[in-house]
Amino acid sequence: MSERSTDEVDMRRTELGQWATRALSAAQPVQLWPLSGDAGFRRYFRASGEPSLIAVDSPPERTNPARFVALSDYLRRYGIHTPLVVAADVSQGFMLLEDLGDRQLLSLLNADTVEGLYGEMLTELLCLQQIPRSEELLPLYSRELLRTEMQILPEWLVEKLLGYTLSADERRLLDRTFDLLLDAAEEQPRVLVHRDYHSRNLMVREGERPGVVDFQDAVWGPVTYDLASLLRDCYIRWPREQVENWALCYASTAESAGILPAVDRETFLRWFDWMGLQRHIKVLGIFPRLYLRDGKQGYLPDLPLVIRYTLEVAGRYPELKPFAEWFGAELLPLAERQSWYRDYRTAGERG
Repeated sequence: MSERSTDEVDMRRTELGQWATRALSAAQPVQLWPLSGDAGFRRYFRASGEPSLIAVDSPPERTNPARFVALSDYLRRYGIHTPLVVAADVSQGFMLLEDLGDRQLLSLLNADTVEGLYGEMLTELLCLQQIPRSEELLPLYSRELLRTEMQILPEWLVEKLLGYTLSADERRLLDRTFDLLLDAAEEQPRVLVHRDYHSRNLMVREGERPGVVDFQDAVWGPVTYDLASLLRDCYIRWPREQVENWALCYASTAESAGILPAVDRETFLRWFDWMGLQRHIKVLGIFPRLYLRDGKQGYLPDLPLVIRYTLEVAGRYPELKPFAEWFGAELLPLAERQSWYRDYRTAGERG
């Protein structure tokens, strides 16, 4: 269930509209139409008037609107097309942003378009990763934070969604697996990490650079994180050989750009695979949490694809195989009884 009451939500929307009217010195009251939101606490509305703007309700007690504004400005200074902040009252958590449109990368991807579109998004990623660090705006993606993210899986998927109680041995297995993934993350060069660089947060605009949204949780972390977010997207899947070719081509380009030192193919692919697995373990906990805690039901049908990535990658490495075998033996049968489940072995296939 959402933690904000219906009355509170309605009041915030009314106050946001009144604030937007004042901020724009509009002759008529600004009308707001809800947009489908992301997985966070912000709510988005398209505002009436020309040019089209996006009004954002970003509750200060739950979010950090001041950081959003500062990060947007910082990224724009280096050429990234984040939405221009037209007006903001960070104390109230109200913002008016440039409207980047409705053309998400996801809606345009198919076998014919993917090479060209991913080429654009990887070029943009290269630009992101060349941005210097602001220690004030880009905290370190620390080992502790990466571990905390993975701990969402045992709490929200295992215990709360599937109703499974972990034994002491199973907790030790998870700890060993998490340590392996954390060690691999710490081996990598650090760059700016968007943290959600995927097909629902990249907007395609005719004749312009891609629009980049949902960047407010950016950190300074492992070089393969955003690459894995894009190429092992939780909402669409491509064949393994194709994905690995894209990843290695990016590694070569990043090396030429000075982002990445010379690294052999096997090491880079292990970094890429294990970083993606860390992210997918996190997502396996986040999607159930969004459903159970926040009342957002739309994410559960995407779990089978995340399960597929998890089992495929963990099953390929001897060090991670015990985790894959445990997941397949203990959790998969419980998942198969859930209403959202479909065969993970074909999840993400393009029809």
